[in-house]
Amino acid sequence: MSSTPTVTLAATAHEPAVELPAIGQGTWFMGEGLAPRRDEVHALQHGLECGLRLIDTAEMYGDGGAEEVVGEALKGRRDQAFLVSKVYPWNAGRDSAIAACEASLSRLGTDHLDLYLLHWPGGIPLEETLEAFERLREAGKVRRFGVSNFDVDEMATLTSLPGGDACAVNQVLYHLGSRGIEHSLLPWQRKQGIPTMAYCPLAQAGSLRRDLLTHPEVTDIAAALGITPAQLLLAWAIRPVEASVNDTQRDVIAIPKATGLDHVAQNAAALTVELDETSLKRLDAAFPAPNRKPPLDIV
Repeated sequence: MSSTPTVTLAATAHEPAVELPAIGQGTWFMGEGLAPRRDEVHALQHGLECGLRLIDTAEMYGDGGAEEVVGEALKGRRDQAFLVSKVYPWNAGRDSAIAACEASLSRLGTDHLDLYLLHWPGGIPLEETLEAFERLREAGKVRRFGVSNFDVDEMATLTSLPGGDACAVNQVLYHLGSRGIEHSLLPWQRKQGIPTMAYCPLAQAGSLRRDLLTHPEVTDIAAALGITPAQLLLAWAIRPVEASVNDTQRDVIAIPKATGLDHVAQNAAALTVELDETSLKRLDAAFPAPNRKPPLDIV
């Protein structure tokens, strides 16, 4: 694993630090009949075999259907995966979060989550959610907690609360065509040592995906490097903080979804892609980072 780009989740008072490959597996839209269930299961299993240990899901995805797919994929191999799920904001109360987590664990066929995220900010006080997360941790049902779709002000509020500074990650939308977090949120999280999980790293959720994957600069650079446009976008999302191609320590984990074995293998191969300074500058010119803070991009 020494040559594979990794992201470290910091040690907590109760868990040692853990290193994860900088590309994981997403499951949004799985369990909804859009692809044969067997293909989704095999894709996740193939991802594990390719070293993509982190699997991200949520009670929202397919109303629990995605968790059931993940549970099937992990039968007999739970110890190979770093398992992440998310709770709805309205289920994140003192007792409702316990019930929601229990339901997720049941669908996933496991007794614990490696990471449990609040899916987006909601109306329940964060203090109450943190209390529930701590109860789940004490019961051995979750190892770490984090959040998703939190902007910088919300992260600052969270980490100022008792126990909030143990937040392991913030999962947000991030890809070459949506660089808003680079203005304020990403620098703030780097100062705090909180890694970022990038969902939709290929802009999977919108029409922009076609524009990104067929953009002349993207296709030209990918062709020159002998990789696919999708691999270029993944390598860009997990690029080193400083443009040092030899630096294997990163702080962004990309979680693309794939249901075909070839796509899974291509995603895993993107871990070995090194982007040179010229390629990065060309991508910056074509898709510049914002010079003022935009609203947090959410799908």
